Amino acid sequence: MDVPDRRFETLSVTHGEHGSTRSDVAEDVVVPIHLSSTYAVDGLNPDADLESLDPDAGEYLYSRLSNPTRNALEHRLAAMEGGEHGMAFASGTAAVVSTITAVVRPGDHVVAFEDLYGGTKTMLSRLFEDRLNVSVTLVDARDPDAVADAVRPETTLLWMETPTNPLMRLCDVEAMADVAHDNGAVLGVDNTFVSPYFQRPLDLGADVVVHSTTKYLNGHSDSVGGAVVTDDTDLAGEIRFLQQVGMGNVLSPFDAYMVLRGTKTLPLRMQRHQENATAIAEYLEDHDRVREVRYPGLDSHPQHDLARRQMSGYGGVLTFELDADLDGVEQFLGALREFPLAVSLGGVESLVEHPATMTHSPLSQAERDRLGISDSLLRMSVGVEHVDDLLADLERGFEALSAAETTASTAD
Repeated sequence: MDVPDRRFETLSVTHGEHGSTRSDVAEDVVVPIHLSSTYAVDGLNPDADLESLDPDAGEYLYSRLSNPTRNALEHRLAAMEGGEHGMAFASGTAAVVSTITAVVRPGDHVVAFEDLYGGTKTMLSRLFEDRLNVSVTLVDARDPDAVADAVRPETTLLWMETPTNPLMRLCDVEAMADVAHDNGAVLGVDNTFVSPYFQRPLDLGADVVVHSTTKYLNGHSDSVGGAVVTDDTDLAGEIRFLQQVGMGNVLSPFDAYMVLRGTKTLPLRMQRHQENATAIAEYLEDHDRVREVRYPGLDSHPQHDLARRQMSGYGGVLTFELDADLDGVEQFLGALREFPLAVSLGGVESLVEHPATMTHSPLSQAERDRLGISDSLLRMSVGVEHVDDLLADLERGFEALSAAETTASTAD
C-alpha cells in the first residue's frame, strides 16, 4: 500500500484503514476485529506459494500468516515510521528476538548499547550468547568511537536504544549508521521510548526499527504487542518468516484493533506527555531532595544538543535520583496516589517504577552499580493528567519522606 503525501497526524488516524476492508453491506470506517482463524479459498491451486499471498488483494489463508485487522495495523505502523514493511508481533520482546535472529548466525558478533532494557540484555546473554553461539559486546554508545572500536570482522548487527531504559542516555543514530554500514553490519534501533511521533530512526540511517506497542503506540496499558519496521525487503522477508512460520509470534486480531485505535490519538497524547514531563522534570531539578534528573528536554541533560538534533520532542519518560536511602524511597513511593508503582510506561496514566528491584533486577548488583542504577533511582512515565495534580502528588511524597526522617531522628 503506497503512503500518500500526508502528514504524521493524518497517517496515525486513517492510514491502512479507510477503503481497506469491505463487506457485502458497507465499507467500514474502522477496521473490525477479524477473529476467523482460517479463510475459504476459491479452489485448488497447486502452484500456490504461501509467502506470495497478497493480503492487500484479499488473499488470506490462515490468520497466523495474515489477518485483515493485523494487516491494516502493519501498514499504518510502517507509514508512521516512514518505512516500507511493517510486522506486528505478540510482544515487544518477540519483535526484538525475531529481528536479531533474522540478522545473526552462529559465530556472528553483536555490538549493543550497554544501557539496554534489562530483558533485552538478558536475552542477548542467555539466548544468543549461551545457546546460539553469538558473541555480544556491550559498549557505552554515547561515544561513536567506542562503538567503532568494538566492531569485529564478524560483526553483523549494532543494537541500540535511544533514549535508553532507564538512564535516558542517547546515541547518535546517524553516527551509528555510519559505523554499521562502513563495516557491512545492520543497525537496529528500539524506538519505544519516544515513538515515531518524536523520532524516526529510519530517516537517520537505521536499517530496522522495533517497538513495544504496549507502550506509547497503544497508549492505554491494555494491550501487549510489538512491531518491526524496515525498508529492506530482504530483511523484511526474513523477519516475516520468523513472525509467521519460524516462531509464530503474531499479534492477535484484538490487540491489533486496540493498537489501531491507540495510534489515532498518539500525536495528541505525545504532546501532552511532553508538556507534563517537562514541567515535572523542571520541578524535580529545583528540589533540594533530588540529586539528579535525567530528561533529554532539559538543558542540563549532557546530550541535550543531540536530542534537539535527532528528535522533534523529548517524550514522557524521565528518571531521577532521590536524596534518600532505600527506606526513604519506600516512604516517598508509599505516599504517592497519582503515580502507581508499576512496570511498563507510555500509557495515559502516570506510573513510577524502581529499576533496581523491578525492571533491572535480573542484572547483578555489580552490573547495576557499574551502570549507575542505584537504589535511589526512580523512573517515571508521566501521563496526561492535569499537571498540577501530578505536582501536588510529588509534594505529598516529599512531605512523607521528610516526616519519616524527622520521626526517625526523634526516636534516636
